Amino acid sequence: MKDKRLKVAVIGTGGWGYQHARVFRDRDDVDLCAIVGRNPEKAERRAVEFGARSYTNIEFMLEEEKPDLVSICLPNQEHFAPALQVIEAGVPLLVEKPITFELKEAEILLEEAAKRNVFFAINFNHRYAKPVQLAHQAMNNQEFGNISFVSWRFGGEGTSNHPYANLIETQCHGFDMLEYLCGPIESVMAEMTDITGGGFQTMAISLKFMNGAVGSLIGTYESSYAYPETHRVEINGTKARAVIYDTVKKYTFHESGNEIGEVWEAGYFNDYYREFHKTFDLHIDELIEAFKSGEAPPIHASAGYRALQIAHAAIQSFQTGKRIEVKPYTI
Repeated sequence: MKDKRLKVAVIGTGGWGYQHARVFRDRDDVDLCAIVGRNPEKAERRAVEFGARSYTNIEFMLEEEKPDLVSICLPNQEHFAPALQVIEAGVPLLVEKPITFELKEAEILLEEAAKRNVFFAINFNHRYAKPVQLAHQAMNNQEFGNISFVSWRFGGEGTSNHPYANLIETQCHGFDMLEYLCGPIESVMAEMTDITGGGFQTMAISLKFMNGAVGSLIGTYESSYAYPETHRVEINGTKARAVIYDTVKKYTFHESGNEIGEVWEAGYFNDYYREFHKTFDLHIDELIEAFKSGEAPPIHASAGYRALQIAHAAIQSFQTGKRIEVKPYTI
């Protein structure tokens, strides 16, 4: 497998599905063999653009192409049935976030994949932004000391027919990143608003971490991605503070009591780390290496279940007005 050129099929022909096709097409060790879409004309256009074959039927594609790996990127509420179909066929897969909108569906996917020992990954590509990697490295080096608080703010435009779409399909990145950086979340308490009548698409969530730290998450679809610092993460410890700006834009680190700090920003010619889409390339680099080595995915799909678990706890908190404990992951 190490030296094999992998056959990869992409299910989905939307905007981010384009990035799924691009990231595999651009690799020398991958043959992007197929594009699957619901609309025949759209699937054919995408397939022609990327030098692949087009399909509208997943089962037929799996039989014809026999891909080594399938990448799924469909509208956010439609991942379950195609993912289950691929898993039941015993084919390794990568699914775009969120894993599903319902916990029971996510449990089924994970259980069926475990039964068949199927490689099952999810794309939390925010982890691969350079500022996030620098924060993670500082955390591993214990440069922050004890974490006292962490904050996440992320918001832009968006619409959906699901009342909690922003929380589940976008702030899943927040839950995943905060636990990636600061450890497990113990409990949540949430307030949300339906101020524009489009569902509860703006929220403020208080977080308690198992290590004793507290945190906050503010998310919205009633803002704009055009605003500066539409995304901001702050980590404050007893020894230092770090701030992540717009995921890929800038990282700052200050030791406690020191007015002089460190700053990372992509240099003039460093377009690679400046571009958000390239975080996906970096994830796929590690994913393909793990897959070829027979190892577990760098981000297992269980991380998608965990983010969904925290989101549902936030919904329960909002609906009941109570602080809700987030039970440890058990699947």
